[in-house]
Amino acid sequence: MRERSDRRQAAPPDDGGLLVGLLLTARPKQWIKNVLVIAAPAAAGELFSVRALTRLALVFVLFTACAAAVYLVNDARDAEADRAHPVKCRRPVAAGRVPVPAAYAAGTALGVLAPFAAARLCPPEVAALLTAYLAMQLAYCVSLKHVLVVDLVVVTTGFLMRAAAGGLALGIPLSRWFLITTGFGALFMVAAKRYSEAVQMAGKAGATRALLTEYSTGYLRFVWQLAAGVAVLGYCLWALEEGGVPHTSVLPWRQLSVVAFVLAVLRYAVFADRGTAGEPEDVVLGDRALALIGLVWAAMYALAVVDW
Repeated sequence: MRERSDRRQAAPPDDGGLLVGLLLTARPKQWIKNVLVIAAPAAAGELFSVRALTRLALVFVLFTACAAAVYLVNDARDAEADRAHPVKCRRPVAAGRVPVPAAYAAGTALGVLAPFAAARLCPPEVAALLTAYLAMQLAYCVSLKHVLVVDLVVVTTGFLMRAAAGGLALGIPLSRWFLITTGFGALFMVAAKRYSEAVQMAGKAGATRALLTEYSTGYLRFVWQLAAGVAVLGYCLWALEEGGVPHTSVLPWRQLSVVAFVLAVLRYAVFADRGTAGEPEDVVLGDRALALIGLVWAAMYALAVVDW
């Protein structure tokens, strides 16, 4: 009886087969991060045209393919370590639903096809950016995630590359303040997530991020607080940058959007301070107040773009 019970516990769950397991390993829930490709076109008011939507949809798909390739390779490499983690042990590769060679094969295929398609279908700048993103993320999986501070920079740069890709795809000049706000806003969320992981895994065995033992919670708190401050400052300068042209709208919506942006940062910082700021998309979509603030900010910026 005990042997049969042990075999049932050791047997990997068979719910959906290999294809579903590969799809789950590609993290569909995190594909929402790739929506950042519309950030620069939306800010410039050049989003709603057939040409813009077609190109941005293509860039979104290519970034999703590259990210999926990285996730597949990462989970294949970390399968043994993930099995010791209380949550990551449920990932398809760690749980045995997806064989390690299959994850490597799928990741390699996507990693080859996505840059090839980008070179054929996208402007050269976008193809180069996408290739650099893939190379950087794979280097992160292999070694860079074990280097202090560099691991934070690499993950942050991935967000910044997504935001820049949309502008490059449509030939939109990228404001320096847009890049600073996006970069430090991403660093704020990345450091907050690391801080939360460090708080939750304190005193527990099985943490798969080796650097969590190298970073102190005090240092990670300093990083996310510093990044939040720089992001707010960058956004203020971006919102006040009129280019010498006075607004003709009913209200200065772009400047007023600073209030909503600061409130969003303060609300997100509540979760960071508690040590519950996990995946950014979970925090934003899981908190009604934060989602509402985000909608108010988007409405204000949209009114500024259309000059209403």
